[in-house]
Amino acid sequence: MGIAKLSRMFQRAIVAVLTLCVSVTFAEEPATTPKAFVDGEGLGWRSLGEKDFVNVNCDPGTWSWKDDLAQCTGKPVGVIRSTKEFTNLELVAQWRHLKSGGNSGIFLWATEEGMKDLKPNSLPSVGIEVQVLDHGYAEQYEKSTGKKPDWFTTHGDVFPVGKSTMNPFPPIAPKSQRSFPRKNLSKGVGEWNHYYVRAINGEVRLWVNGEEVSGGSNCNPKSGFLCLESEGSPVEFKNLRIRELP
Repeated sequence: MGIAKLSRMFQRAIVAVLTLCVSVTFAEEPATTPKAFVDGEGLGWRSLGEKDFVNVNCDPGTWSWKDDLAQCTGKPVGVIRSTKEFTNLELVAQWRHLKSGGNSGIFLWATEEGMKDLKPNSLPSVGIEVQVLDHGYAEQYEKSTGKKPDWFTTHGDVFPVGKSTMNPFPPIAPKSQRSFPRKNLSKGVGEWNHYYVRAINGEVRLWVNGEEVSGGSNCNPKSGFLCLESEGSPVEFKNLRIRELP
């Protein structure tokens, strides 16, 4: 066999081996990009528990705590607020609804003015709400009204309440300052959802189950209390953790 022929055979063998290596490499790559999951551990993070909240306008039995688990009956409608005010922060929270159609929320930057003399079955009139809503709510809305729920979603809306203002990130609800999520990632009733919220210099960004979906900038106010909302249905929060930022 000639030297030239041996050379060509050797070259073909090298090409075949390289092709096989590339194929194996691509086959071993993950099918999806890993999600950015913030667990609230590390420098500066601390847990939030019963001692970090005070009642505003709920009944004494509306909220109860078992270690890091906050349980809410949903009745009456109202909030508990943090004992201190925050400006720049990161927040991690896990939540789940225990009944289809459950409604709740996390308020950022709620002010004393917005909660002054707040009666039961009322909510703060100043602050930025991060919606905590079960999918059954949309189903019930459509059944009772005969209309599609085009002004809210059940996957992590962020919006200003009352006198507050915000420039929402798109997509935006019709005729509203409500930021709709770019992806539908919330899990259903009885399942735990993970929220990571970053609120810095009047800008709010929300991650649902590991992916950023909604938020807004130029929020007013951009400092105030953190609130957990009771809104008619049983809900649970756990692993509440916060990190204050400069």
